[in-house]
Amino acid sequence: MLFNSVGFLLGFLPITYFVFWRLKRKEQRFVWLTITGYVFYSFWNYKFCALMACSTLVSYLGGLGMLKCTQPRYRRLCLVIPIATDLLLLGFFKYTNFLLSSTGSLAGWLGIPFHAPSFSIVPVGISFYTFHTITYIVDCYRGAIKPTRHFFEFSCYVSLFSQLVAGPIVRFRQIEADLENIDQADRRASLNAGWSFFVIGMIKKVILADTLAAMINPVLNEQTEFSTLTAWLCMLGYAYQLYFDFSGYSDMAVGLGRLFGLRLPQNFNSPYKATSPADFWHRWHISLSSCLRDYLYIPLGGSRGTRWHTYGNVMITMLLGGLWHGANWTFVFWGFYHGLLLVAHRQFSSSWERLPVAIQRLATFILVVIGWVFFRSTSFAMAMALLRAMFGWVAGPLLPWGLSLLILLIVAAALAHAARNTFEVRHEWQPRASLALASLFGICLFVVYGGQPSPFLYFQF
Repeated sequence: MLFNSVGFLLGFLPITYFVFWRLKRKEQRFVWLTITGYVFYSFWNYKFCALMACSTLVSYLGGLGMLKCTQPRYRRLCLVIPIATDLLLLGFFKYTNFLLSSTGSLAGWLGIPFHAPSFSIVPVGISFYTFHTITYIVDCYRGAIKPTRHFFEFSCYVSLFSQLVAGPIVRFRQIEADLENIDQADRRASLNAGWSFFVIGMIKKVILADTLAAMINPVLNEQTEFSTLTAWLCMLGYAYQLYFDFSGYSDMAVGLGRLFGLRLPQNFNSPYKATSPADFWHRWHISLSSCLRDYLYIPLGGSRGTRWHTYGNVMITMLLGGLWHGANWTFVFWGFYHGLLLVAHRQFSSSWERLPVAIQRLATFILVVIGWVFFRSTSFAMAMALLRAMFGWVAGPLLPWGLSLLILLIVAAALAHAARNTFEVRHEWQPRASLALASLFGICLFVVYGGQPSPFLYFQF
């Protein structure tokens, strides 16, 4: 089920919302949010609900174990067993086919006969809810939070439908207070902000991201050779498509959370206004980058060791961050590329910061767009074809949609580089602004009703 579908907008959401606010007790609301989360998830494949339930139960019991066990050895067991279970499930379902195909390719290169079986069942959202359970159990072990005794409080946190399949990655401590006081939530207090976030996210997704996708995907999916102009238009289009698609989803998730009295964290802070690669990762997919920092980079040693030790920690973190995004070597290389950018920025930060801010922003954006080539490409051959066209002049005719795409890119660039982001907007609309927002939302509903809803890009991760 998609946020931008008729079934969700006219069926699932109204029922979930009105029943939730009819319930008065905390436990009732926890149970209802858990049930609706599993119902929402079952629309992809009900069989995978068992995996999420298993991950939830193991982490919940690990937290309870930490409450009862004081000896360090047993506390470590309560940490290791849930994390190992989560990572084994994630590794088996998301990376088995990747490992088999990579082994087959290596065996073929070495001349060793090996037939790699195909295993391509990836439960939607497994990367995201695995992060939820792992961050919970690690925070319990560190003493950052006290493990909850309420099973349905924890289960509704893991299965919360608003951020279940594509984030933002919400740490338990970020919404613990809201969960504890969910029976005292004020329905009217966040109603305007909730609908405002949701509507803005819908506009980003349906009007901007999906329109860009309709223009560039046929070219990127079908062509093997690109002209320079085509390559740049497509990759700029993809940069804005990805941003408006994912930030649109995050805005909708935040809005849905507000409708149920839960304040989800900001996931995007105008990333294309970044002035350096490091600044970009402080603004892009904030919930992921902060998790990688706190649960991987810092435990590896962070920047506490030598310069080369720090660089190694950066590279390991970004390589694993790339692999988290997808079981493909292009994603691994994308992570490696951004690791190199971060290392280079650390090395030459004093020189970089002497550049005019406008130059810093433009250079950062171009470097990010180059990275998106590997993120979007299905193979290194496709990535190389795009890069050759982008940085070596290849003549070609202007495609029929070229002018329309150029106009849309100008609008997208103005919004991404100059406008305020959704968290900077005051969600108190004057009549004219409200009318404009309602009109755009009406267009979204017309598009959704008249066609097949487009999945969000980050569902595949």
